[in-house]
Amino acid sequence: MALQHAGLEALEQADTVVVPGWQPPGAPVPPTVTAGLRAAHRRGTRIVAICTGAFVLAQAGLLDGRRATTHWRDTARLAAAFPEVRIDHDVLFVDHGDVATSAGTGAGIDLCLHLVRSDHGAAYAAQIARNMVLPPHREGSQLQYAAQPVPAKADESLAPVLEWATSKLDTRLTLGCLAERAGLSGRTLARRFAEQLGTSPGQWLLSRRIDAARVLLEQTDLPVEAIATRVGLASAVNLRRRFRTHMGTTPGAYRRTFSQT
Repeated sequence: MALQHAGLEALEQADTVVVPGWQPPGAPVPPTVTAGLRAAHRRGTRIVAICTGAFVLAQAGLLDGRRATTHWRDTARLAAAFPEVRIDHDVLFVDHGDVATSAGTGAGIDLCLHLVRSDHGAAYAAQIARNMVLPPHREGSQLQYAAQPVPAKADESLAPVLEWATSKLDTRLTLGCLAERAGLSGRTLARRFAEQLGTSPGQWLLSRRIDAARVLLEQTDLPVEAIATRVGLASAVNLRRRFRTHMGTTPGAYRRTFSQT
């Protein structure tokens, strides 16, 4: 029963409490709500957050010292506001048994199907998913749905070498190549990457290559082997391994979900 109909007293009998998205995410939660959630949790009630509902659980102190997630747009805000919460950026949901959080609204459905599966079995969860015209279980993590981030800005000393490297992704690019192009020593270049971009030259290059592969998977029907060559990852095997590590899914599954061709 929804709280707007039953009031906070419904928390005293609930076996599971589902907290919907909270807008705006940083807005204060009424003390009566956080106190009610803490009391329900102490009694053994399962507390579940959908999307930015994680901010409500965090304000109630139910996520302290625990892994949690929320929508990819708000993970940085949740981490900054609640440093005691261990944010997991690349999952659809996190379930601790007594407390659970999900990424976006769609991932909230994934979480709810997972809870039904845990409580009532896979067959019943599959029946519900079928009625909703949904897969019983989605492959991968929320990173595949996140918009490609705008690359961090570098000052004028690095901008030319970054532009050059981005245009040469299909070639072998070493730290020595980048340093020579920038007119710096390898150690100085690595230090400037860390200072200006917060990453190493190797990790920056890999991120650009994964981003380029995402675009080709979405916008072309090129074979994975050809895409791997174009973005400088040498082979389909290497692209699949790197892509799964970064995106939580395979190039093939990503293409099936996001292909524009």
